[in-house]
Amino acid sequence: MTEPRQIPTFVLVRPQMGENIGAAARAMWNFGLDRLRVVGPRDGWPNPKAVAMASGAGRLLDEAGHYDTLPEALADCNYVFATTARQRDLTKPVMSPERAMEHARALIASGQKVGVMFGPERAGLQNDDIAQADAIISVPVNPEFASLNLAQCVLLTAYEWRRQNEDIVPEVMEMAKTVFASKLDVQKLGDHYEERMEEAGFFYPPEKAEGMKINVRNIWSRLALTRADVQVLHGMLRQMVRWKQRGDQD
Repeated sequence: MTEPRQIPTFVLVRPQMGENIGAAARAMWNFGLDRLRVVGPRDGWPNPKAVAMASGAGRLLDEAGHYDTLPEALADCNYVFATTARQRDLTKPVMSPERAMEHARALIASGQKVGVMFGPERAGLQNDDIAQADAIISVPVNPEFASLNLAQCVLLTAYEWRRQNEDIVPEVMEMAKTVFASKLDVQKLGDHYEERMEEAGFFYPPEKAEGMKINVRNIWSRLALTRADVQVLHGMLRQMVRWKQRGDQD
């Protein structure tokens, strides 16, 4: 039997709009999370607007737990985070989303069940909600406009979970049906341009020619050229030479 995936459970507390519930489900599934619980939704459950907004993530709504009270929704959790942007005068650890999901990963790896609470759109979680949490997640937003949409907050937290649990390459080069040029390719390109520029009298005066050639070679070496780039640059130079030769004949 396959072991269940070790992931946190996201708990939407008294969500108001079905569209936001559906958007939250989509945000979760974008980052591989599918454990959703809904507590006391304002417009009842199931919610057709949530289903419409969830689109390809409708399975999360079909399988979501529906609870009347928050203690019921959190009953099997060992550790709970509460997301809020405001100071609540409660003594608790306050973590960034990154740190919180790093901690969640460690807790889950040790066998604990982790929940993350998200409050209703209008006012967020209340103090009696947050009192049931072990720690607070606070997103470093603009203090003059700290309110995040429910689905946005879910997406930020889900993204940080994904970052903590996947080997994400910070940058890649997308190769469009080509490969990077070899040093030999670049050397031959430099030879071609140097030869033509020599003919055009570019390397002048003679006492500076060697330094100018080195500088030009250095330009080519700094460019991350592909073989397709090299072919285009050869072709451009050949065409300019042909055009010049035709002009001289006229």
